[in-house]
Amino acid sequence: MQPEPVHHRVISWYQDHARDLPWRSEDCTPWGVLVSEVMLQQTPVARVLPRWEEWLRRWPDPQSTAEAPSAEILTVWDRLGYPRRALRLQQAAAAIVERHNGEVPSTREELRALPGIGEYTAAAVACFAFGAPEVVVDTNIRRVHARVFAGDALPGKTYTAAQRRLAHRVFPDPELDDGQFASAWNIAVMELGALVCTARPPKCEQCPLAELCAWRLAGSPPPSEQQRGQAQAWAGTDRQVRGALMAALRQEGPTEREDLLAGLALPSADLDQRVRCLESLLSDGLAEQRGVQVALPGVL
Repeated sequence: MQPEPVHHRVISWYQDHARDLPWRSEDCTPWGVLVSEVMLQQTPVARVLPRWEEWLRRWPDPQSTAEAPSAEILTVWDRLGYPRRALRLQQAAAAIVERHNGEVPSTREELRALPGIGEYTAAAVACFAFGAPEVVVDTNIRRVHARVFAGDALPGKTYTAAQRRLAHRVFPDPELDDGQFASAWNIAVMELGALVCTARPPKCEQCPLAELCAWRLAGSPPPSEQQRGQAQAWAGTDRQVRGALMAALRQEGPTEREDLLAGLALPSADLDQRVRCLESLLSDGLAEQRGVQVALPGVL
């Protein structure tokens, strides 16, 4: 299938159905876009919105973020998950101040060199904040690519070399109109994957690509075992225990170690798991201990 008809249909659909999100507004700063992209990793928009707004109210630029106490950074991050992202974002802010005079760099290469900024985030910020025609691929985009062009029900958990080649093959020509059309494709196809071409069930009756989709034309076959993957468990995992410990420290402040370990309302987590998770938080710099007291970093 030639990708050009797909490009035009998806971008036209986006113009009528795009969500009104603050980090998409014309007056959003590149720093606001960068904060949104870090927060949105593996986290739904509904949970990110209030945290993003609070973050930008407190720390509207890299300079203020770099100077903020780490305990406040983690408190505002709240329950977004993977709190190391919050500290990495603060480290990126410090690097922006040191290397780029407090201005978010505009190129993928410069962004990629910042602490904690991976391939996807660097491309996304270059595209969405600066209009650069970079190939942006998240889970939603991979799913649309898999169905529309490859005829697969799901893309699988891993971003494969074949999927990377497909993403580049179907990307609009960046030489046209200074890359504006190519940049528009990224956000449009991402939104289609988030709102219509969802994992299960997809809303095919609302899709502008229904009559072009290779998966639909093949009869919508179910995903293979490899495509399906395994849903990541939560209850009883170290991630759940670490999250509960962080929530207790945010809410209670400095707490005696034994009281912190005993006070978690997680009957399935034995003492060994609680100790292991607390030690991992201390090792990651997400908490600190002085004597018998444990707190968020910089509080004791």
